[in-house]
Amino acid sequence: MDPRLARARPSAERPYAAGESEFRSDLERIRFAQSYSRLAEVTQVVTAGATSGVVHNRLTHTIKVTAVARAIAVRLLRTEDRDLLRGLGGLDHVVVQSAAGAHDLGHPPFGHLGERALDRLARTRFGLVDGFEGNAQTFRILTELEVHGPSDEGLNLTAAVRAAVLKYPWARVHVPDPHPTSWELPPRGAGHGREGTGAAKFSAYLIDVPEMQDVLSAFPDLPAGRQTLECSVMDLADDIAYSLHDVEDFHRSGVLQFSPVSSEFRSWLVDRAQFSLMDPRDLTRADRRPGAGLERLRRRLAARDDWMFDEDTFATAVTTVGEEFVDGVLASPYDGSMAADRAISGFVSRWIDHLISAVEVTPDPAVRSGYAAMEGPAWHEVQVLKFVNSYFILERPDLAMFQRGQEQTIEQLVVGLDEWLSDRSDAVRAPRRLMDLVNAAMYGYRRLAEDHPDWLNGKVSEAQLARMGRGRGIVDFVSSLTDAQAVAFAARLAGATGVLWTNGAL
Repeated sequence: MDPRLARARPSAERPYAAGESEFRSDLERIRFAQSYSRLAEVTQVVTAGATSGVVHNRLTHTIKVTAVARAIAVRLLRTEDRDLLRGLGGLDHVVVQSAAGAHDLGHPPFGHLGERALDRLARTRFGLVDGFEGNAQTFRILTELEVHGPSDEGLNLTAAVRAAVLKYPWARVHVPDPHPTSWELPPRGAGHGREGTGAAKFSAYLIDVPEMQDVLSAFPDLPAGRQTLECSVMDLADDIAYSLHDVEDFHRSGVLQFSPVSSEFRSWLVDRAQFSLMDPRDLTRADRRPGAGLERLRRRLAARDDWMFDEDTFATAVTTVGEEFVDGVLASPYDGSMAADRAISGFVSRWIDHLISAVEVTPDPAVRSGYAAMEGPAWHEVQVLKFVNSYFILERPDLAMFQRGQEQTIEQLVVGLDEWLSDRSDAVRAPRRLMDLVNAAMYGYRRLAEDHPDWLNGKVSEAQLARMGRGRGIVDFVSSLTDAQAVAFAARLAGATGVLWTNGAL
């Protein structure tokens, strides 16, 4: 049997039609999962009511990533040597679609803000060394928390699809050994996190590492720390999609303004030589001076991605994005007219085609790249597009204030649920789903303590294991909520709402 088709448990599938991918059932299981439907009510960057325009949520983002991923895979299957693709582990467009459909299942309420809050609370309150990470949560949902009919935990997906969501195929600490954080040149995402402990990004919690190792065993020739070919296609599709639809959202909402963006681009292009001579401290003090943001981006890319970065190609990318998006789209304020829609939609459509056509397969990629990668000019253009969103949207003080309130909501939930479970006289009335998740996590940590005590830095007490299990279960529960559920549940725990009966979600 092809190891790519291996499932964790025996599975009876209906016969496949001639020519149909044997991975089709995985795609269907993901799309019919409750965790997939939930994405319609989870923040991408801001919630739907935060602006007057329509913005992407996690589900619309996921749908577009899936479309881009399929287009990339189909093009590579048509243009690349089939023996090369097989030699790199295989490429199936349905596997790529499945991974794209699943890639954001682990995102908690309020997007990346919720992710940071849960990570901090998991580590500081419950002593979970690997905290919280959206990619690791996705893998945990697919293999442990989601249900599929009468079977036990997880969706029982094929090895190929489970491997294709492992964007960062390592744990936060310990696995593999030596850990990627100690490599002379760490893979992308394996640099130390904000707290300086372990990798910033990773795809499996310690209790789920045995599952990850089992999945990767289906790809014996895959180097440590390397994504599968299908995963690298999904990862590229994610980059392409959000680099374009985030700037689309905030142009349509009127938040992304022509004047400051244009000034940033023009100033850097005109004073490029002078900026390059600035002392790092002076560049930091320059703060929001026009051109300083792009110069800081240039220096970060040169230091971190010298395998791809090129000075002249970066300057050309700034010019191209400036001409096509800043001057070609942003210069005319969005007024809701069909002409305005044609301008932004035409830009997005052209650029998706342009970036997809720039993807190629590389048999021996750089450590920070993947088997599927964009050509140099397109890679630089994506970095510039992502800069526009990061610098002019994500760093806005009004958004930061909004997000700090959301962080408080997450903290109220975690603390409130922990205190509830600590109340011996009332813990029995805690949400049934929460108790299921805590029990599953406790079992996982006890098993980990028996099989791999070294991953827990030695022997831990039963009380410590119980504390970790409770913490992981609470984090699993909170991260599975929609934005609206998180707000409503926090209000109930604080006694700030009179709403009592619900649809049974608790």
